[in-house]
Amino acid sequence: MKIKWMFLAPLLLFANGVFAQSSLPPGTILPARLNSSLNPDKIHATQTITARITQDVPLPSGRKIHSGAKLSGEVINVKPGRSGQAAEITIRFDKLEFAHHSEQINTNLRALASLMEVEDAQTPPTGPDRGTPWVWATRNLIGGEVAYGTGPVARGTEIVGEGLIDGVLMPARANLAQGCRGEVAGNRVAQAFWVFSSDACGVYGFGDLQISHAGRTTPMGEITLTAKSGRMNVRTGSGLLLRINGTGSQ
Repeated sequence: MKIKWMFLAPLLLFANGVFAQSSLPPGTILPARLNSSLNPDKIHATQTITARITQDVPLPSGRKIHSGAKLSGEVINVKPGRSGQAAEITIRFDKLEFAHHSEQINTNLRALASLMEVEDAQTPPTGPDRGTPWVWATRNLIGGEVAYGTGPVARGTEIVGEGLIDGVLMPARANLAQGCRGEVAGNRVAQAFWVFSSDACGVYGFGDLQISHAGRTTPMGEITLTAKSGRMNVRTGSGLLLRINGTGSQ
């Protein structure tokens, strides 16, 4: 038995290494919802933070990260908003648990939306007519695009993706004015954007908050949120668009 295990162990380690390298390619979007609030007055460095994937995420291998998968990370640094000092918090999400295993990841933050923005994007502007299936309802996505039920997603007259029951699926579009790229490292797979538009980038629903370091550059994976004035409170249920980093700026 020991001899057999000696032959099998290297193969298993090799297989796990290949999966870790190829399952989450650079540029993969991870839509998520915060499980707890980010409030510099109530949180401390080294504290664990978690979020949940909110839509099935397709992978080039044909596999999926299913909705409900757990993201976890930690608070790196905190500066409460006191004595005229702007509140600031630095976090990172570096672990993803899915398909009965956990995987180390390195992510940046493409977009952040308040709980109210998330709820508004999930609520049709008008209720469906009698006899009309709920999945046909129109949704205004965060960033300006419109999802027509489980039909097309459009920006004006341009079709940019497709609506699903649990979100939307479309290629990432660049938003150079806000500093976000489109496809990364040749990753042209349609991405899971949940309640966000394909070019969503930056902060939505927080008038005094900014992403001062997205984690795309050194120190990669470290995400810093800064209040332009006063205090900060990113409530439980706020929406995140995280993105897997590559070896360089994303």
